[in-house]
Amino acid sequence: MEVKVYDKKGKGTGTLKLEESVFALPWNPSLVFQVSESEMSNRRSNTAKVKDRAEVRGGGKKPWAQKGTGRARHGSIRSPLWIGGGVTHGPTNDRNYLKKINKKARRKAILTIFSQKLREGEIIFFDSIEFPDGKTKNAAEFIKSVSRLEGLEQAARKSNILVLLLKTDRSTFRSLRNIPNVEVKEVRNVSSSDLLRNKFVFMPLGAEKELATGRKEEK
Repeated sequence: MEVKVYDKKGKGTGTLKLEESVFALPWNPSLVFQVSESEMSNRRSNTAKVKDRAEVRGGGKKPWAQKGTGRARHGSIRSPLWIGGGVTHGPTNDRNYLKKINKKARRKAILTIFSQKLREGEIIFFDSIEFPDGKTKNAAEFIKSVSRLEGLEQAARKSNILVLLLKTDRSTFRSLRNIPNVEVKEVRNVSSSDLLRNKFVFMPLGAEKELATGRKEEK
């Protein structure tokens, strides 16, 4: 299967042949849901915590005598009935949200999403995505030029765009990070959640080889 390759001005520069074992997988919604849900669960921070009556400081002394005062009996001012007391049935931080994701399942889910996006015309290949000067102005012009392509008219305004890089490039990252609705990731760090969160994916030449290499290493 072949796709068009563009330059940073949105002009076609040739075609690229892709491996069907990577970019022609059938859609598997159950697998994609399972993996993406696990990824989001693993990112969840378990910080919600309240103190019960045993953890609240103070309250060791009985506030008044059990009988003879005419008031209701109480054993501690840190009871949940009192202001400043403990909390009943509140959240604790002993819950574990981590979910195991098999490496092959995670990889297949990512390639499945890539395949579906390619079928829907949401993956665009470029001969290069680099901005050595680190200027947001040039990166914004790049997004604007690409939005003139057929089917990408709304890419620069409404839809989220995921720009994949082959390696860490501080200048390119700095150029793109301030553009609204644009997210930058390295190919090796992309996740199912990243792909589902963004409608369009911009990839430089060589990214498809890295995905194919990862596919072969798992066999």
